[in-house]
Amino acid sequence: MSTAVRTPASAGTATAAPASAKAPGTGTPAGSATAARLVRDPEVFGELAGQWDDLRRRSRSSTPFQSHAWLHSWWLSYGHPGRLRVVLVSRGGELVGAAPMMLTYTPLPTLVALGGDITDFSDVLLDDGDPDAAPALAGALHRVARGAVVDLREVRPGAAAERLYDAWAGPRRKLRDSVCLELPGVPMETLLERLPAPSAKRTRQKLRKIDKTGVTEHLVGPAEATAAVRTMLSLHELQWEGRGVTPEHLLPRFRAHLQRTVRKLVASGDAVLTEYRIGGETVASDISLSSADMVCGYLYGAHPRLRAARLDITTMLLRHDAAFAESSGRGTLSLLRGTEPYKLRWQPVPVPNQRFVLARREMAPGLALHTARILGRSAAAGLVRRYAARGGWTWRTRTTGRRSGSGRTAGGENRRTAG
Repeated sequence: MSTAVRTPASAGTATAAPASAKAPGTGTPAGSATAARLVRDPEVFGELAGQWDDLRRRSRSSTPFQSHAWLHSWWLSYGHPGRLRVVLVSRGGELVGAAPMMLTYTPLPTLVALGGDITDFSDVLLDDGDPDAAPALAGALHRVARGAVVDLREVRPGAAAERLYDAWAGPRRKLRDSVCLELPGVPMETLLERLPAPSAKRTRQKLRKIDKTGVTEHLVGPAEATAAVRTMLSLHELQWEGRGVTPEHLLPRFRAHLQRTVRKLVASGDAVLTEYRIGGETVASDISLSSADMVCGYLYGAHPRLRAARLDITTMLLRHDAAFAESSGRGTLSLLRGTEPYKLRWQPVPVPNQRFVLARREMAPGLALHTARILGRSAAAGLVRRYAARGGWTWRTRTTGRRSGSGRTAGGENRRTAG
């Protein structure tokens, strides 16, 4: 089911050019009015793949987490019936804006981005060549948010959601969210220059040991991806057996989501699934995602015998991702969320994600309450982490099963964490 959403003329209609003119860089009439609609039917959302990914190619800041393959598959595994709220804005029959949302209760009615805790970056999609796309989408989402607060988490700096935030006509708050760590997209030898000389020497020795072991890399194709994801998750479970694996990684819904998604992302070039083999046997496997300017490692699994042989698995994977970033001309190698010591040794740049909380004017008290809850929980979590860092007790989060004192930001996933 989809319904039309009325938007104010000032938020969606361009008048500077005649209807036959084209927006720069697009085939969309720049002078035609925008039309907004709300999609609540998962089947209708599923049929949007072609239009959605065409818009994503025109929204340069997007990541694979905003692909139709990722979002629709996530809904199939994690969505709740009746809660889907996908806001679309079109001009001349072509999508120029999209906000993939769902309705939750926290306990206030709240519109949140699709993707949940297993998604490192959330965003909306906006046609970079249409200057009116942001105000039009903001106006449509403003209309849909009647009686609800909008909460956009894990917004990467430079994301399209920043333009939505700037165009929002109502109360709004910008908060700090998880910290991501980033390295330049350069070869491993250049990354080694960031380390103190003794550490760089040890790392080179570890890499030579990996090479002497005879590890080979196999790039998995789309036809192999479903089985390869199953293998990777089996290795992941073996790797963390008895050591606090993230519970979500073992659930059928997570496996089904990755199998559906990775096959499509490998086919589209938005993901690389690599198997590391010794003597023809797969002993490790990992998934790397890529956007226009970034490569990021998402999840991996490795047989325990590699650790028993004292092979540095994360360095092996980092070398692969660094080579991929450099060869493809992507300037950023993201280590995603979390500030674990093994990441910090590479002297990465900390890049905080953002959290945007938006509301209509009549929902200003709700926005204030929702923001106070966020800040209160953040302060409490910070106190626990500091106490745990001094040797106090630890606790496990409900969503991730991670220890609060481990340095991992609760509520998110990335590849190279302890579980």
